[in-house]
Amino acid sequence: MHAWTFEAIGTAWQIDTREPLAPDVRAAVLGRIERFDEVWSRFRDDSLVAAVARGAGRWHVPDEAGALFELFTELDDVTDGAVNPLVGQTLSDLGYDASYSLTASDEPAGTPPWSSIDLSAGVLTTSGPVLIDVGAAGKGLLVDLVAGIVGREVDQLTVDASGDLYHGGTAPLRIALEHPLDAARAIGVAEIGPGDALCASATNRRAWGDGLHHVLDARTGRPTSDVIATWVVAPRSCMRADGLATAHFFADPALLMERFDHQFVRMHADGRVQWSPDLPGEIFT
Repeated sequence: MHAWTFEAIGTAWQIDTREPLAPDVRAAVLGRIERFDEVWSRFRDDSLVAAVARGAGRWHVPDEAGALFELFTELDDVTDGAVNPLVGQTLSDLGYDASYSLTASDEPAGTPPWSSIDLSAGVLTTSGPVLIDVGAAGKGLLVDLVAGIVGREVDQLTVDASGDLYHGGTAPLRIALEHPLDAARAIGVAEIGPGDALCASATNRRAWGDGLHHVLDARTGRPTSDVIATWVVAPRSCMRADGLATAHFFADPALLMERFDHQFVRMHADGRVQWSPDLPGEIFT
């Protein structure tokens, strides 16, 4: 397999294919990532998200917004509001802002309810400034979009965006589940088949200050502390795997398993590990 590695949206990417991708395919991938960033990044002044954060209005959004917002509505419901992409201003006030100040405000902003914005017929309507953060599922969606471009040209591929992985090969792929407290160890191995996605999330991946990290409970405006890492295997959609990996920090696994087709692993701060009965792989600890 040939590995194409590059940096984009602040993270490392690797796309594995049997043969090197043609220059026009690589250009299409990089162009799609840039267009996605122009819409959804809260770290650049010229993005659509930055415009929405400046005040009330109506904005035309790209087609992918429909599936993304539909998933966020499901996750908001199943987690009783803990997963809510309107948490962006809270994250920013806690120090995870556009300038990466990593300095927390004494009084971070609260999070508006997800129902306070509306998306209909490709138009986003807000009644006031809101800072959207699609990090709970957005990178997974971008992996799906990139895999779609590459998959039109080759019959075997794996797209890995640092924890968000889509496998389009013809044989299963075994992935080590990195221990969140020791990168030299794995807590287990997951096997993903062709068309499956694996997403991992951990509180140590973007952490700063005393107990501050990027996985916030939108209901309280504070970082979660019980669960410290999650992994989800889901069919056909890295976006859904990504969103469910976030939801497993907050919701009862039994409820998530009942409502969504996926398998999971989650690790608690006290070292306990839970996993779904039909997990394709094994847990060591």
